[in-house]
Amino acid sequence: MRSIWRTLDRGLARDIALVCLADGVVGLSYGAISVGGGLPLWVPIVLSLIVFAGASQFLFVGIVAAGGSPIAAMIAGLLVNSRHIAFGLAVSDVIGGGWRRWAGSHLMTDENVAFAMGQDELRQKRAAYWACGTGIFVSWNLGVVVGGLAGSVITDTDAFGLDAAFPAVLLALVLPALRDRSTRTAALVGVVIALAATPFLPAGLPVLLALVGMLFYRAEKPALEEVTS
Repeated sequence: MRSIWRTLDRGLARDIALVCLADGVVGLSYGAISVGGGLPLWVPIVLSLIVFAGASQFLFVGIVAAGGSPIAAMIAGLLVNSRHIAFGLAVSDVIGGGWRRWAGSHLMTDENVAFAMGQDELRQKRAAYWACGTGIFVSWNLGVVVGGLAGSVITDTDAFGLDAAFPAVLLALVLPALRDRSTRTAALVGVVIALAATPFLPAGLPVLLALVGMLFYRAEKPALEEVTS
């Protein structure tokens, strides 16, 4: 781990630390909401250690707290988390093989994938991925424990603006990648599809449909390579 942090430049390490801090605050809110909604303390803690997927965890707790079936909540969480299939394809060479593939898959988040893909060299990608993933895992779980112990003190994440914080962070992370024309095309197609599907589909599914935009990225990639060569 020490060699990983030595590979990161100061600016990248600072950005990763800020994202980890933000995740810890959201984890605190998640723990408090879970316990405040009537769940025992061990439930959000175990979910955070085993599932480790903020969006799916919030969705699970929301459905169960509203009286929904735990099975339905689990299926909804799996659908939201299915975007990790595309993430796994994108960072397969970054994670590595052996035990690293298992551990790296568990630590996979939107943030550390975005940080990794934003680097130029493989060594830097791996350092960003593992540093961010490990940092978020620690800060998120600590936040969940503290929030769970706080109980019902924090009951509304929207009151703190946390619902807007993460989209803003992710947008800032992906902006450099939009310099590439094919990436912009794929992103635009995905946005249009998601917006068009939002009024008709449950939450989470429009985002999954946006992955169709990846087909346009793959279609334009060879043409770009021919021009540059």
